[in-house]
Amino acid sequence: MTQLLLAKEGLKNFIGKYEVYLKPLGKFLLALAALVMINRSTGYMTKIDSFSVVMVVALMCSFMPVNFIIVCAGLFILLHFYALSLECALIAVILFLLLALLYFRFAPKDTLVVLLLPMFFFLKIPYVIPICMGLLATPASVVSVACGVIVYYVIHYVTQNAQALMALKTEELSTRFRYVVDGLLNNKTMIVVIAAFAFTLIVVYLMRRMAIDHSWTIAIIAGVMVQMLALLLGNLVMDTDIGIVGIIFGNIIAAGIAKIVEFLTFHLDYSRTENVQFEDDDYYYYVKAVPKINVSKTSRTVKRINTQKKKRKA
Repeated sequence: MTQLLLAKEGLKNFIGKYEVYLKPLGKFLLALAALVMINRSTGYMTKIDSFSVVMVVALMCSFMPVNFIIVCAGLFILLHFYALSLECALIAVILFLLLALLYFRFAPKDTLVVLLLPMFFFLKIPYVIPICMGLLATPASVVSVACGVIVYYVIHYVTQNAQALMALKTEELSTRFRYVVDGLLNNKTMIVVIAAFAFTLIVVYLMRRMAIDHSWTIAIIAGVMVQMLALLLGNLVMDTDIGIVGIIFGNIIAAGIAKIVEFLTFHLDYSRTENVQFEDDDYYYYVKAVPKINVSKTSRTVKRINTQKKKRKA
């Protein structure tokens, strides 16, 4: 454990020392991964489905705020949808505007959630996001989690029904528009996932705020159990197509990643817990103090002493 704590402190010192270089690199890699995933999942407009275009845009994102990555990712999605169907692009524009209003109103600081959640869906591990956000954020992050889920299922619906949308090009505009809207509104899987993720986030948040030992670990376990139960129950009641095996293994991976997040951000020494009681003119105060575990690497100073022998005078 001591070696892990020393590695953690070394990582924090390294990030603090080279933060000016690591931030642009992180934004570049995040933008690159997001745009590559969008191109691979859609790829309807060949002009932007190019690695050179993605590299140029990712380099631009590395010197811009993180919200600029979301804007670029949204533009890529809209361009691909436009190449497939005008109706898909129009519906996506309206939907993205509504999500942006909700996002900037309730959770403007959760930029990474809106971006990472669709990416984690493509990686088959989206269950880690609600648990980690319950540990690190507030219940307001339910809005950003819901936005991320909706963005993914919009992309998923369009890609799964691309051939049907192409076949409807001979139909009237209203018919094609209604087909896309009905498909999105009747997506039971999306509704179940949003409800399960929101409930999980709130449960984890409430559990980790409790004044009990190992509250974060208990919150992670409770979140995994609640998330699995909610998804399985929703799968049974709503007759969705969520894979049971994927739910189980995805939540196991989510628990492991959440424990890593706990270790990096919240590590306490419960063996040295102190309960303090004091009072003033109006109140009695009962305080439970749990110290953080901080291990610093001992620095050793080696002093060299050179002795010179004086020559004796004869």
